[in-house]
Formats: sequence, C-alpha cells, structure tokens
Amino acid sequence: MMLKLGVPSKGRLMEQTFDWFGDRGVKLSRTGSDREYSGAVEGVEGLELVLLSAGEIPRELAAGRIHLGVTGSDLVREKLADWPSQVAELAPMGFGHADLIIAVPACWPDVDTLDDLDAAAAAFRRVHGFRLRIATKYHRLVRDFLTQHGVADYQLVDSQGATEGTVKNLTAEAVADITSTGETLRANHLKILCDGLVHQSQATLYAARGADWRGAARDTLSRLVSRLGLPAVDMA
Repeated sequence: MMLKLGVPSKGRLMEQTFDWFGDRGVKLSRTGSDREYSGAVEGVEGLELVLLSAGEIPRELAAGRIHLGVTGSDLVREKLADWPSQVAELAPMGFGHADLIIAVPACWPDVDTLDDLDAAAAAFRRVHGFRLRIATKYHRLVRDFLTQHGVADYQLVDSQGATEGTVKNLTAEAVADITSTGETLRANHLKILCDGLVHQSQATLYAARGADWRGAARDTLSRLVSRLGLPAVDMA
C-alpha cells in the first residue's frame, strides 16, 4: 500500500512545502499542467503525493483517505471537532504563519480587551435589541475562545468574502479573521484587541489516526520520518 501525502495544490504554501521536504532529502514536484493535480516523489519509496486545496486536507485526513497532510493548524482546529483524536501533529513547519484575531472598530476608544468587548456587547444588545455581530470564517475556534473568556451577548455571522470589510458594509460590528501584518485591518479602520489572539497558525505536518497504517504504509512512515529528522511515531 502506498502512503498518501496530501499537500496544498498551488501557491506559496505548495512551494514552501516542496522546499521544506526538499531541504530534508525528499523531493516533491508537480507533474503535468497546472490543471492536473498530480505529482511525483523522489527520496522515499512507497510515498504518493496527493495535491489538494489546503481546506480539503483536514477532511481527507479525518476520513483516512490520506495518511499524511500539510495544512494550516487553524484549518485543522476549525474543521475537525476534537482534532487530537483524529490527527497527530508530527511537525510544525515554520512557514505559513498567520494569527487569528478579534478586531473592533478603531473608533471604539473604550474597547481594548475581551472584558471591554463583553461589556460593549451587553450594552449593544440593550440599545439595539439584537446581539453584536462578529463576522468570521472560523466559527468553532472563535466561539470556543470567546466562551473560555466569558464573552456573551454576541452572534457569529458567516463571512465568505473579505471579512475586514463587513464592518464598513454594516453587516457586522466586529471581526475575527486571519492576519499576518495587520495592514488590511488598519486600512479598514479596525484595531486588534490586546488580548484578542485566538490562535497562532502555521503550516503543520499531520498524520491521520484513522488511515490504514498496516504493513507497507507503516514501514514507509518509518523511513519518511527518519529521512525528515523527526521522532519515530507509531500510528498502529
């Protein structure tokens, strides 16, 4: 059985993943045209490269259809309930850094912390008769974070486009979004709460607990982690 490794299919994340493996003696490459999601592997026998979107990889890992996958830690935590029971984190890879944060309008002078946000949300509901809206694509992560910090009287609204623009467009009062530099937030007159860091994400190599690790796949994993310089792992 071939051990299947899922890697982002395009863009900077794919290039950095190829570089990370290449620096450790495993050459990954895309074959065919940009429309063909096929690839090749040199350096480890029994390893098959599967090119997927970064957002698909957590689902494919959870289903056991791929053995290993590279994707953002934010996506794994958002898409997989009780993620440690479904995947094992083998290696943070040191690229693809981004922070999931809570941001509010810069013109809210008295809202700088989560406690301030909680008070503002309660006041907002009293005045307007509905809950303060926080636009995000990360419902599970944000809901869990706000619950842990005692923030109530809010509602999460789904954002499929540019989350930072929802406040300007009057479809939300605050946002929870991924940012690398904060420039887009500032351009949209938003400020990050000083204790509003939900998760520091980076590209991470995961193993699927539910994949078939019998025989050849287990042997290939052993050779791969040795080549990559990672600690031995038993997925049996």
